[in-house]
Amino acid sequence: METEKIIQETTKSDQVPMTYLFDGLRRTEPSPNLVAEKDVCLKYFEKWSERDQVEFVEHLLGNMCHYQHSHVNAFLKPILQRDFVSLLPKKGLDHVAENILSYLDAQSLCAAELVCKEWQRVISEGMLWKKLIERKVRTDSLWRGLAERRGWGKYLFKPKPGEPNPDHMYYRKLYPRIIQDIDSIENNWRCGRHNLQRINCRSENSKGVYCLQYDDQKIVSGLRDNTIKIWDRVTLQCVQVLTGHTGSVLCLQYDDKVIISGSSDSTVRVWDVNTGKMVTSLIHHCEAVLHLRFNNGMMVTCSKDRSIAVWDMVSPSEINLRRVLVGHRAAVNVVDFDEKYVVSASGDRTIKVWNTSSCEFVRTLNGHKRGIACLQYRDRLVVSGSSDNTIRLWDIECGACLRVLEGHEELVRCIRFDNKRIVSGAYDGKIKVWDLAAALDPRAPSGTLCLRTLVEHSGRVFRLQFDEFQIVSSSHDDTILIWDFLNYTSPDSVR
Repeated sequence: METEKIIQETTKSDQVPMTYLFDGLRRTEPSPNLVAEKDVCLKYFEKWSERDQVEFVEHLLGNMCHYQHSHVNAFLKPILQRDFVSLLPKKGLDHVAENILSYLDAQSLCAAELVCKEWQRVISEGMLWKKLIERKVRTDSLWRGLAERRGWGKYLFKPKPGEPNPDHMYYRKLYPRIIQDIDSIENNWRCGRHNLQRINCRSENSKGVYCLQYDDQKIVSGLRDNTIKIWDRVTLQCVQVLTGHTGSVLCLQYDDKVIISGSSDSTVRVWDVNTGKMVTSLIHHCEAVLHLRFNNGMMVTCSKDRSIAVWDMVSPSEINLRRVLVGHRAAVNVVDFDEKYVVSASGDRTIKVWNTSSCEFVRTLNGHKRGIACLQYRDRLVVSGSSDNTIRLWDIECGACLRVLEGHEELVRCIRFDNKRIVSGAYDGKIKVWDLAAALDPRAPSGTLCLRTLVEHSGRVFRLQFDEFQIVSSSHDDTILIWDFLNYTSPDSVR
């Protein structure tokens, strides 16, 4: 009845806040009825089984009002809370508490340290900041590269015999330094801040570097003067010259066993990567071999003769022709493939998609207004560059063009992308860095897509590759440039 009276009064006044109703239930002195009957009710309640008690409480709650439920909820909340992290070690289960907290990200781990001393102890003794950094290094190539380049990677995972790891606070302080380093690299990319190294190839006759690939120790380049030159990454000196081609070296790729090159002399040659000796020569195409890719025992080559050749690589000395793909109406300038598709692009303005296992034709991607000079394919995405001066992004599964990037003033000769950015090089001598996520977002304005234009080459840009820290590019100007975004030093700091 009293509840009904409160509700009626609320209706009359029309503006009584709900907190007034809730506070009305909180009495400092219990009612006479409660004093007289509470003990009797509790005695009955205690006689029932746990199941009966729960059923009775459910009925009781069902007969209560919403604001009464709020009061009950506020009473139950602290009762239901358990500090499992503090309780587990008391049961001899420290490792379980550590394992649970090891799934936290950095922000959550910071918050967990502030809960209480016991949580802080579990995080410290469990070396959870070290484990977080190790998890990042295992799963992220940027972290892995920084670990190697900055030197702190040696303090991760199992130490070498006789070299104990630093204590917990080393890793606690290291994490924000790594984040600061990553932010600095990202800002350098966006602002075009880099240290530049230059290799002058000094070709005697025909000048120009058509292709390249690099790692931390070397750069392997294919030159217009018919040679393959290998450069030391530290000294930037030429350490080896491979001769044998009778035409310009237009394309190459290497792994830990072989270098494979294609030339305007129509041949594909296989070289031992350690000795530099030629292992075999493949004669199939009747005109210049313009591009090649190999991986997992398969190689694909393409040619000015308009054909694509698929090869089975049994060993460096035994490479057998599996299939020839025909369909383009002009020179096939570039190929790429994975376990699902082979993708080719041609001077006939089309990109063609083929099934990798069956070598059957799948579909054509149409859109470029002139011949296509370069492309890269990964997952569902194809990115292509053309002599119509544009870059196009395609969904390989449906064949749709997702975006057209405009900005280069001449033929787009080389293109690469990773999970963050697209980097393109063109005959205008410029290298452009594009935001991949923005390019894939149809709502992003065209003016926001190009992050930076890099101008250092004095001739056409023929080839480039990049990773999280650098771009390595080659040009008709007979140079190889290394654009280092990791170790940028401002002119002021040099002074």
